[in-house]
Amino acid sequence: MYKHILIATDGSELALKGLRQGLGLARISGAKVTVLTVIEPLRPQVLAAAQRAGIEDPVGRYDQQIDEMMKERLASIQAEATEQGVTVEPIHEVDDSPAEAILRTANLQGCDLIVMSSHGRRGLQKLLLGSQTSEVLVKTTVPVLVVR
Repeated sequence: MYKHILIATDGSELALKGLRQGLGLARISGAKVTVLTVIEPLRPQVLAAAQRAGIEDPVGRYDQQIDEMMKERLASIQAEATEQGVTVEPIHEVDDSPAEAILRTANLQGCDLIVMSSHGRRGLQKLLLGSQTSEVLVKTTVPVLVVR
């Protein structure tokens, strides 16, 4: 079965379903688990607007907010993992493209399954909004479990 599962999560309710599915599969198969969260970097436009508004050290404040959010998210992930009796290795990335971060992490960690959630958008909405899940599916040779 699977030896190393990568679970991608953004902290949403839908991603929680994916986390639970991935942890359950890991428990059954005895697989190692890496949980990846990806946050986009502070955009230059937002930085400039914050500076114009007189906010001191917007980069430091953004980093502090991300750190606090990641601590909460990690605690939630650890609680789910403990409940299912699974040990996880959390990884946090800052990247413009969550899909690229997922692909890179799966490759570097030697994962043989990627678990991620998808809203299941279709048609024009999918085209306009893009889909990190679709990008991962198109670019990887690693099996992907999509949870909806």
